[in-house]
Amino acid sequence: MKEKEIERLNILKEEERKIYANKVEYICGIDEAGRGPLAGPVVVGAVILPKDSFIEGINDSKKISEKKREKLYDIITEEAIAYSVGIVSQNTIDEINILNATKLGVKIALEELKFKPDMIMIDALKGMDTLGIPYMSIIKGDAKCYSISAASIIAKVTRDRLMRQWDELYPVYGFSKHKGYGTKEHIENIKKYGPCILHRKTFIKNFI
Repeated sequence: MKEKEIERLNILKEEERKIYANKVEYICGIDEAGRGPLAGPVVVGAVILPKDSFIEGINDSKKISEKKREKLYDIITEEAIAYSVGIVSQNTIDEINILNATKLGVKIALEELKFKPDMIMIDALKGMDTLGIPYMSIIKGDAKCYSISAASIIAKVTRDRLMRQWDELYPVYGFSKHKGYGTKEHIENIKKYGPCILHRKTFIKNFI
């Protein structure tokens, strides 16, 4: 591993080292993917990595290519003590809004974890049910915290895979390319073909 990468990862792990110094043994990183798209679910990733985990390339999922994310997903999930996802559908997003749907995704992901952490580190979110586990909310945590970065990769890869599967059923929208985000092509296709069951009605009301 190159010296620059070692330095970058050490900086990414600074906040966690402070928490471990307070006799915390297990930290769970949590992040979401899919708050902004016009279609598909919001996916929350949760991961507990070993204290000495040091995976080359871990970063905010938005800063990594799709190919690299897929490789890192395999490494992270193999090394993880535990990991899970909380998936909340577009219908629920329409019913309770995207913020509450994301918070619900956090609760689901924590319920699905096979191992209970001592502390949660989460990207920016506050005021959700963490099943009584204390948490630290960090703005732009996916770019500042190792465990949150790892969770962002799990969430993003899981959601992208789902959208590629949906693309096979609804090929006219191009979900495999834009993953449901509001690209010019996607909006034009909504106008041309109308929405499908994957579209968030509250997000596309200005286009139909």
